[in-house]
Amino acid sequence: MTKAERTRQFIIETTAPIFNSKGYEGTSISDITAATKLTKGSIYGNFKDKNELAAAAFDYNLEKIRNGIVSRSLGLKDPTEQLLVYVDFYADVFEKVVFAGGCPILNTATDCDDSNPMLYQRVRSALVEWHRHVESVVEYGVKKSFFTSETNPGEFADNFLSLIEGGVLLSKTLNNKRHLMSNLNLIRKMISEIRN
Repeated sequence: MTKAERTRQFIIETTAPIFNSKGYEGTSISDITAATKLTKGSIYGNFKDKNELAAAAFDYNLEKIRNGIVSRSLGLKDPTEQLLVYVDFYADVFEKVVFAGGCPILNTATDCDDSNPMLYQRVRSALVEWHRHVESVVEYGVKKSFFTSETNPGEFADNFLSLIEGGVLLSKTLNNKRHLMSNLNLIRKMISEIRN
């Protein structure tokens, strides 16, 4: 990695929690320079504008969550276990997610739904990818008779994502993990109800 690449990565890693907790609009160039101890010129020497840095910070925050889930999923063939990886992951890392400002998908979607189409599109793509993955796991489970043939993979994925994101929102806002845990237990029940 070159010095320029290391500097760029340092800026992304340092500002990612700031963008996640304060939002795109709430994060100023002063916040960025104060956190990185770099000049405004150095920041803009590595990023075209605040938009580009915010997009890189979102990608970094999302990748941390994605890597956490993928690392737990390696080698799992049973679709039930694959779905439970999400449940266990969010139960285990909720405090870390809150400490980092909350779920980057939820935060960025709320922050940028009307004000930043480029960031909003990134969030939308992340949700579509997550939904497709859950749906495909359930489709596979139905096809291989792990799950009942009456199971609707699309509806299951809708409920699955909504319960996780809604649980994170409630628990973070009300400062009580109980809300997320209640939703995760409901997902466990949903999974057991579709099993053959």
